[in-house]
Amino acid sequence: MMEESAEIGIIGGTGVYDPGIFEDVKEIKVYTPFGKTSDLVSLGHYKGRVIAFIPRHGRNHQIPPHMINFRANIWAMKELGVKRIISPSAVGSLREDFKPGDLVLVDQFIDRTKGRRDTFYEGGRVCHISSADPFCPELRKIFFDSAKKMGIPCHEKGTYVCIQGPRFSTRAESKLFRSWEADVIGMTVYPECVLARESEMCYVSLCMITDYDVWAEKAVSAEEVVKTMEKNVENVKELMMKTMLLIPRERSCVCGYALKEALM
Repeated sequence: MMEESAEIGIIGGTGVYDPGIFEDVKEIKVYTPFGKTSDLVSLGHYKGRVIAFIPRHGRNHQIPPHMINFRANIWAMKELGVKRIISPSAVGSLREDFKPGDLVLVDQFIDRTKGRRDTFYEGGRVCHISSADPFCPELRKIFFDSAKKMGIPCHEKGTYVCIQGPRFSTRAESKLFRSWEADVIGMTVYPECVLARESEMCYVSLCMITDYDVWAEKAVSAEEVVKTMEKNVENVKELMMKTMLLIPRERSCVCGYALKEALM
């Protein structure tokens, strides 16, 4: 464990992180067996809680989804003593009633990525981590209740299709994912959430819907995603700041015991 430590970690875009909110902010480099993290880790104090932040795509958004070093980012959080990870990200909607501007607290994922390094256990010991319920139920409930009180349109659950990127889906792919009854589509939740589970950290994904995916017969553009993101990022930032104070210091979920029956 490092000399520096944090209780809660945020892995997300720079838009949802405001250093001005935190006190005594400093940037540190965490060395990992898996190479460099996406960027330096920012540590700051917020009303008695110590928060660690990593910009998933780098501070200038220069790392595409398929090139993110997920293992280094999660390892760094674990090394800092983080117990809970909050992961805001942009997604497309695969349902009419999941509208741009809505927030989704996904509870399931479908992996459609290729070749991503998705485990810390590559030899010496075998780990079959359970992915039956890959997101922390305690954190999901806390954030859902908080979003309702704040009047933020929020869906309590949903299935996330994680595609390889960096390209968007074809219409045929998008329609296929809809036929699977998936709800949202993105490029980053996997293997981030599974690596967090292997590290026995709680993980919640705050999915911000920026657009309808191409099943809706309207081409998706990066410009459209950015515009909607800008409109909604303030809501998500406020939600995180308020809700972090409601997270109990002691965990009542099973995330902290994920390896108990997983190691061979």
